[in-house]
Amino acid sequence: MVQINRKLCVGCATCIPYCPVEAFKKEAEERKVYVDEEVCTNCYVCIRNNVCPVGAIEESNLDNFMKQFQHVISDPTVTSEGTGVPGRGTEEAKTNDVTGRYGRGEFGICIDMGRPGIGCRLRDAEKVAMAVAQAGVVLEGPETTPLATLMTDIKTGKLVDEALDTNVLSVIIEGKCPKEKLPDVLMALRRVEKEIETTFCLGIVSRAEQEEASFFFETLEKLGIPKPFRGKVNVGLGRPLIP
Repeated sequence: MVQINRKLCVGCATCIPYCPVEAFKKEAEERKVYVDEEVCTNCYVCIRNNVCPVGAIEESNLDNFMKQFQHVISDPTVTSEGTGVPGRGTEEAKTNDVTGRYGRGEFGICIDMGRPGIGCRLRDAEKVAMAVAQAGVVLEGPETTPLATLMTDIKTGKLVDEALDTNVLSVIIEGKCPKEKLPDVLMALRRVEKEIETTFCLGIVSRAEQEEASFFFETLEKLGIPKPFRGKVNVGLGRPLIP
């Protein structure tokens, strides 16, 4: 985790409001700041912004895979070695005109967990990933999204046990499902949202064709889900790498 040099710390608490997950806390007796290791995500917001006036905040020793994963997934200035994408290591659906990941009769599913500034235990990410996989989502592999590198079974969304207690600033679960499975996926998300201790935003990727759009909005109406009031449009200027 990010470390506080106790010899340098003067207990001014300037750093406390800068931490997005409230990992900085002040001791009652010595009145110095310490880092809650169970909460810190190694996002390095405090270090990148040089928030300590006496330089008492120091980088941690990322001496194992889980600490490295935590840092890469939480620090938007770092590029994931697995996917070659900066930020959280995934382009989501933004380049579908080139990748062709979502075809006709399919809906892309992008579940953004832990934002903004709430954080997400990977235990909760596993619950959501397993719920949507069981409902019909085919999860993306490690070449596309970093979370998949922790999965013992890409078909079920199960993560390695040593990852479950890790806290990250945010993480994205990605996949796609056949058109007829979309209602099941949405219902699964409704159920699992009551079982987790964080929040998520759901992005649904649809081709800009009337049939898909009509089905999407009709499905939302049947399930009593409000229509989205914003979205992103990929205008299709790229050349797909696959048919």
